[in-house]
Amino acid sequence: MNRKAHWEQIYRVQAPHAVSWYQQTPERSLALIAKTGISRDARIIDVGAGASTLVDHLLDAGYRHLAVLDISAAALEHARRRLGRRAEGVEWYEADVTEFRAPRGFDLWHDRAVFHFLTEPAERARYVAVLRRTLKPGAHVIVATFAIGGPTRCSGLYVVRYDGAMLLR
Repeated sequence: MNRKAHWEQIYRVQAPHAVSWYQQTPERSLALIAKTGISRDARIIDVGAGASTLVDHLLDAGYRHLAVLDISAAALEHARRRLGRRAEGVEWYEADVTEFRAPRGFDLWHDRAVFHFLTEPAERARYVAVLRRTLKPGAHVIVATFAIGGPTRCSGLYVVRYDGAMLLR
């Protein structure tokens, strides 16, 4: 299965607000980011952002150094169009997170969309290696996944479900 082709198809066929994971206001993510206490000058990367509105809300809140990473060019284009001129102030990366080479370090890594799709241990190991290489010392990590007892599939793909202890391994 070609992961990139899968997500390109999803974002070509469905409107961003029509996918099951769409959030008009990503309240939990915003609250978790605020809870870290990072400054408005912190560098934040939203991993697997798709066409998420998180970047819009972070810009509205005054965060100035934002990056969006997704494997799908179509998803990123949806987000850029939605932001209009404000998109010029955001760093946009089209890449598979397990192969991502960040040009700079980040203070906060936010992922509510990718980690649970990494079903092979080697993929997860590459993800963690990228995360460690990408973050500045003292950085924050926010990773949301499917919980134990949650769905076993999302968007036609199998997912791995976690509890807190499993994520820390």
